[in-house]
Amino acid sequence: MSVNIKKVGVLTSGGDSPGMNAAIRAVVRTCAFHNIECAGIYRGYQGMIEGDFKEMNARSVNNIINKGGTILKSARSKEFMTAEGRKKAHQNLVDHNIDALVVIGGNGSFTGALIFNSEYNFPVIGIPGTIDNDIYGTSFTLGYDTALNTVVEVIDKIRDTASSHNRLFFVEVMGRDAGHIALNAGIGAGAEEILIPEEDMGLDRLLESLRKSKASGKSSSIVVIAEGDKIGKNAFELKDYVEENMPEYDVRVSILGHMQRGGTPSCFDRVLASRLGVKAVETLLDGKSNYMVGLIKDEVVLTPLENAVKGKSHIDKELIRVSDIVSI
Repeated sequence: MSVNIKKVGVLTSGGDSPGMNAAIRAVVRTCAFHNIECAGIYRGYQGMIEGDFKEMNARSVNNIINKGGTILKSARSKEFMTAEGRKKAHQNLVDHNIDALVVIGGNGSFTGALIFNSEYNFPVIGIPGTIDNDIYGTSFTLGYDTALNTVVEVIDKIRDTASSHNRLFFVEVMGRDAGHIALNAGIGAGAEEILIPEEDMGLDRLLESLRKSKASGKSSSIVVIAEGDKIGKNAFELKDYVEENMPEYDVRVSILGHMQRGGTPSCFDRVLASRLGVKAVETLLDGKSNYMVGLIKDEVVLTPLENAVKGKSHIDKELIRVSDIVSI
């Protein structure tokens, strides 16, 4: 164990995701296990600038493993993007005797951590927390599995209505830059078509697919759309387009929105958060910094934080092929 690390600060930043609380719990209790102190930093980097810290021990995180969101809150901080803001943040860490940081968040949070480390040589470790699953260096991010299950459950309910009324539903899910949720939830919920940012399906192919579905005897259809799909039209514009070209369809739109970010984390996300939280603290105690902890092939691995920020997660092309086959 490194004698330099006597107190670790933990914060959540960016969008919340189910599993963040489980990760906070793991960080705090790993610190307690190794007899070092831990401080919770409220409201992310903004709280770091304002000195919004709270000492935490093993009992501070009772009964939070099952809760969505984050007990430490999250906030965007424009001030942290300035050198003066980061200077205040560093002084607060020094004043509170904090020697290292665990940052739970996504690309923006990790970028801030990298800049902060480069300016002050302050040890940082990242834990990937975002439902979009769009961070390089891990097969799964915290909250992704829970969001998938939420989306599938909702689409199952929408299908009941679609079938009862012979309707076509466009269901828009989160994923401005990545189609992981749309692709996997679409397959899991039996969607007829899936529109994602990584693939340009085109309007003509969409119409052709819907015509084939109709001709094959399908009386209702579900099309899952990632909010950033390549067609470039939002769900309501697609609705109008389909109704103009296929008036036989009664089209409805459902935007799932922020319900995808909330709710009780799945068992998978709780276990993942626990594994990553333990590894984050123990990586700091081993004297390492500027890494993200992630899961690849069911092993917890370290990825340089810079690679996690600059790298790009890739969609599984095999899943696209599977989707094309099973939606026939």
